[in-house]
Amino acid sequence: MSNSHSAASILDRLNKASSAEEFFSLLGVEYDPGIVNVARLHILKRMGQYLANEQLAGAAEPDIRARCKAMLEQAYADFVASSPIDQRVFKVLKDAVADHDKPTAFVPLSELK
Repeated sequence: MSNSHSAASILDRLNKASSAEEFFSLLGVEYDPGIVNVARLHILKRMGQYLANEQLAGAAEPDIRARCKAMLEQAYADFVASSPIDQRVFKVLKDAVADHDKPTAFVPLSELK
């Protein structure tokens, strides 16, 4: 493999990964399968949010790999410390909280037919 191909290889490999476990394996991050089973999509979404703030263009492969690993570790740590409900990375969970704050209409059982 040439150096020019390996510059994008970790990002290419992550883009082709089909499971959260592959992300952890590719980046060499230890994890508890119980946490990943509950929060896999949340962890990957959070990692993506963190990576969106990174400037990886033109960086060397070891630097890209290190940043990706750090972002996955940080995202995973978020869900070790609290639940997906507490973190609310997905819109549906954010909306649920917003709706929860709205007063609900009360309908007495006697009105139901």
